Amino acid sequence: MASFSRILRHFAFRRLRSGEGGNVATIFALTLPVVVGGAGLGVETSYWYYSSLKLQATADAAAYAGALEKIQGSDTATITTAATQSATDNGLGTGTIVVHTPPTSGPNTANKAVEVILNQNLDRVFTSIFSQSKVPEQARAVALITDASKACNVALSQSASQAVLYSGSTTVKQNGCVTMANSIASDAIKVQGSASLQTDCLISAGGVVLNNPVSMVCKSPITQALPTSDPFSSLPAPAASNSCSKVNANKTSQILTQGTYCNGMNLSGNVTLSPGIYVVQGSLKINAGAVVSGSGVTIYMTGSNTVSMNGNATVTLSAQTSGIYSGVLFYGDRNGTSAKSNFNGTADSLLTGAIYFPRQEVDYLGNFSGKNGCTQVVADTIQWSGSSTINQDCSSLGMKDIPAAPSIAIVE
Repeated sequence: MASFSRILRHFAFRRLRSGEGGNVATIFALTLPVVVGGAGLGVETSYWYYSSLKLQATADAAAYAGALEKIQGSDTATITTAATQSATDNGLGTGTIVVHTPPTSGPNTANKAVEVILNQNLDRVFTSIFSQSKVPEQARAVALITDASKACNVALSQSASQAVLYSGSTTVKQNGCVTMANSIASDAIKVQGSASLQTDCLISAGGVVLNNPVSMVCKSPITQALPTSDPFSSLPAPAASNSCSKVNANKTSQILTQGTYCNGMNLSGNVTLSPGIYVVQGSLKINAGAVVSGSGVTIYMTGSNTVSMNGNATVTLSAQTSGIYSGVLFYGDRNGTSAKSNFNGTADSLLTGAIYFPRQEVDYLGNFSGKNGCTQVVADTIQWSGSSTINQDCSSLGMKDIPAAPSIAIVE
């Protein structure tokens, strides 16, 4: 641009020496760079506006990508990586990205949300005759996650066929909550046989197969939904103690205390579990005719160890109502391998709290639920063959709501 200006001045000077319109040529030569610069400013302003729109769209996409990771229960580092990759794929180039979850400003700092802030510097073209500094641009986006439903049951497997199965002559009533499956299989949720189910809705990342009618509040099952995150993904595993506790197999009545049961727990007769955390390194078996009770209890099954309850046993257990393990009755090791735990019992049995086995199948066979119907099941896969009534309003018992069917919206 500077070279072009010098040429114009030289041309005008020659015209002036030749006496042809000297005054006009001089003015023209002196003002033309300004005129060209002004026209260039208009062109560049349009370019800057286009770049700002593109940067905002990139920020929106990055926040959305981060929110998808957050739904999966990913940590902040993974969320940041997903947002950064999205921004890079959409042409951020040498720009910078900052990711916060939750946001650090605005109306969503206390919400489940992902904030993305992008910065980039644009080179000048025409307007470089006025300034050599780069043009800074910034875009900010916030993706808000809204949990539209509360779940009684969540199957975490992302691929299993029949991740949630209602079969046999089971009769299950779910009041104020839904069944959620993260599996993308076409039959991720299946109701077969003479099973009877009443629920707010059936929601699946894949498909739903109904071999008989289901009573639902929603008009029809929701398929191809966003998967929900593991509601207990951040819950730490209880630590084992250095000493080993034992069950006395020769007693017909005994009281057990919290601790690490290195050889598992084989329960017969009348057994009372005192309040506390039980770390079970081995299987937990409740035999026929056993009467097992306890309140304020969390039972942690290490590795791939399983729970087996005989259908003739009477089991009345409730979770802690405060503290880090509030509302969690059974907790299966998330580092275990595939296994199956069976929950069976008489109609007088009560399991109050969450049954959490992220790497196992849970077979819920008993004709019972928790106090006031407060039982939640979160497992890799779930099979219902018993008859139960499940209620969602369980906060008074220390249980938390389990989200399902999340949605993502760009709100800022």
